[in-house]
Amino acid sequence: MKSKQKRILDFAGNYKYLTYLGCVLSGISSVLMLVPFLCIWKIAYEVLKAMPNIQNVKNLTQYGWIAVIFALVGIFVYGGALMCTHVAAFRTARNMRSKALHHIVKLPLGYFDANGTGRLRRIIDESAGQTETFLAHILPDLAGALVTPVAMLILLFAFDWRLGLISLIPIIISMFFLSRMMGPNMAEAMKEYQNALEDMNNEAVEYIRGIPVVKTFGQTVFSFKNFHDSIMGYKKWAVNYTISLRIPMCNYTVSMNSVFALLIPAGILMIRAAVNPQKFLSDFIFYCIFTPIITVIMNKIMFSSENLMLAKDAVTRINGILEEKVLKEPTGNGRKTPARMDIEFNNVTFSYPGTTQPAIHHMSFSIKEGSMAALVGPSGGGKTTVASLIPRFFDTAQGSITIGGVDVRDIPTEELMNKVSFVFQNTRLFKTSLFENIRFSKPDATREQVMKAAKAAQCEEIFDKMPQGIDTIVGSKGTYLSGGEAQRIALARAILKDAPIVLLDEATAFADPENEHKIQEAFEVLAKGKTVLMIAHRLSTVKNADKIMVIEGGKIKESGTHEQLIKKAGLYQRMWEEYKTSISWKVKEGKVS
Repeated sequence: MKSKQKRILDFAGNYKYLTYLGCVLSGISSVLMLVPFLCIWKIAYEVLKAMPNIQNVKNLTQYGWIAVIFALVGIFVYGGALMCTHVAAFRTARNMRSKALHHIVKLPLGYFDANGTGRLRRIIDESAGQTETFLAHILPDLAGALVTPVAMLILLFAFDWRLGLISLIPIIISMFFLSRMMGPNMAEAMKEYQNALEDMNNEAVEYIRGIPVVKTFGQTVFSFKNFHDSIMGYKKWAVNYTISLRIPMCNYTVSMNSVFALLIPAGILMIRAAVNPQKFLSDFIFYCIFTPIITVIMNKIMFSSENLMLAKDAVTRINGILEEKVLKEPTGNGRKTPARMDIEFNNVTFSYPGTTQPAIHHMSFSIKEGSMAALVGPSGGGKTTVASLIPRFFDTAQGSITIGGVDVRDIPTEELMNKVSFVFQNTRLFKTSLFENIRFSKPDATREQVMKAAKAAQCEEIFDKMPQGIDTIVGSKGTYLSGGEAQRIALARAILKDAPIVLLDEATAFADPENEHKIQEAFEVLAKGKTVLMIAHRLSTVKNADKIMVIEGGKIKESGTHEQLIKKAGLYQRMWEEYKTSISWKVKEGKVS
């Protein structure tokens, strides 16, 4: 298995060689930037050796120019390093986003129900951004920070090994405390941090989408429990993690900056016994100037290591998307086209990914071409699951689903999507004109065709109250639609698409009585001559269905027409009685009767 660093660079393609070049140039730059310190030591030594006749000191200007030249060359080389790593980083981030997005469009649509748009956006966008920052800035700095200590160790022991050893003692102690903060525990902490941010980001998106409902019922943010819990979860993690690092971080900072606490007393004691006081004093001055750089390098290594963990975690999350199995497309002679539009479930069993409890158990039924079937039953019984398996939002674990006798897995995805129209409970409208929102189902439709579909879906009233009519942009300048109005736009989409199979999942759930009546009229147009599967809690909407299936616990408990099920006096009959009771409630004089 490839290391995560190599997996990061795999996204760069041939541009990864620019990353290697950038790291090499950064290492060279780090070494060049140490030369000015040698020049400072040489200047100090020459001055001390000539004292008290400082006017006799030679070559000071020469050493000064050498320091300036090496510093400028070091800066220039480092600039070249950053240029190389930036080009590679931009290409890597672009490829990460491109591969993830190209892969996502091939995934089953059910994947997006399990993974919210907020989470996916953050993984694809921000994970690629973290990797870009790491490759462009952190990696070359880390390369330079790792090369510099080697050169620094040589310099520490080149002048006076005793002072060099004393300078290393605080560094060794600080590295011990640094190891307490880094390592596997730090990697796991970074993973938890990213998970907390993903959850909060995803729940924030869902909360914003639910604001109309929250405001309608006069609730607060606390009513959206998942959002509140995600914020509290992040807060708890952040506080606990900060507290856990408080002591080791303080110890690290104190030990790393305590070089002078040992170096200065040692220098005072050792200079008395020095054979060449001028030489020892110049060496001591060098250590006093040079050792603070060690602190800077160690801090750079620490923060670079943290960013490396973030980049590794980002790549793991991107790969998590890329490793999701795409829908298996039929090839060659396996590609089939159904001639009829009847639907049949044959002993179908299905469990959602990550669960062991089947959502539906050994389910078998058929829907005749051109007929309407309805699924009713308690919430969580498996109704939506049944509907989502027909267009392959998920693939069955056992059994088969056929359209016109052809297994849906043998129908090319594009053709299968052309055969099916959807109208869901949660309608999604794009931030574009109402015209384009309707035409989305058939991009080559003419304006006349769009207007005809909108009229059939009872949308003319919606256009009349909009500032630019059908060309009004949804979501712009406070222009929003009610749940029932959005459903009618969705129905117009489905009517325009004119697919032979229609799936309706709680399409009247958020509609008021007036909108429900108009939606029902649109249903009649949409369902004419089509094979329809409808899911509904309002039993009045399915009363005239050709077949009603009552689903509970992932199984079909009853099946038949409305009259047949009423006569059975089973679950459907009890549901019908409860439904009639609920719609007969009236509020009169402050009491419910």
